[in-house]
Amino acid sequence: MILHSERELLVEYGKRMSREKLTAGTGGNLSIYNAEQGLMAITPSGMDYFEISPEDIVVMDLENHIVDSQRKPSSEWALHTVFYKNKPDIRAVVHTHPIYSTIFAILNKPLKAVHYAIADAGVAEVPCAPYHLFGTAELAEEAIKVCGDSKAVILANHGLITCGTDLEKAYSLTCNMEFVAELQYRSMSIGTPVVLNDEDMNQVLEKFMTYGQPGGKKGY
Repeated sequence: MILHSERELLVEYGKRMSREKLTAGTGGNLSIYNAEQGLMAITPSGMDYFEISPEDIVVMDLENHIVDSQRKPSSEWALHTVFYKNKPDIRAVVHTHPIYSTIFAILNKPLKAVHYAIADAGVAEVPCAPYHLFGTAELAEEAIKVCGDSKAVILANHGLITCGTDLEKAYSLTCNMEFVAELQYRSMSIGTPVVLNDEDMNQVLEKFMTYGQPGGKKGY
């Protein structure tokens, strides 16, 4: 089976994504890019994550040519391929509809530095891309344009997308951004959040470059 290990990982993380309520129903999607083979493995469209097998994972190139699988790929395949095309070091993309991040998507507001964990995205503010219909090239193009140097971007009236050098990092980033979104939401409900200034965040971003074990994921 082509990209067998990548397909197994996507099955595992799809179940985890659903179990941890980072999306509802069959919403959301995940992918892994094998740069050596020039192929992407992506979750199928409209299937229960607990019913997906490795054979259901769709293998395709970055131009929407299906290489292996009888299933349709996620309707958001372009939202994934645009990140691989424009961020050469990226090897995994996670798109979810987590409650708190999606609240800010509905407000069309960015995530701010209410907690230093936002630096996991490589920026001091996670931007919000304007609304476009799901599954369209317009959504993909706007998302990558607005994302810029960030590894995460809010999609207006839609959800959250994150990327990383592997699936574990991309998924961990999703969890961290939802953590920041919940803190921002809850603090706004009782007052005005104090946002870390540029000097503070520059120090955090610099420290994040060497934090944790070599080659390992970050912790706080």
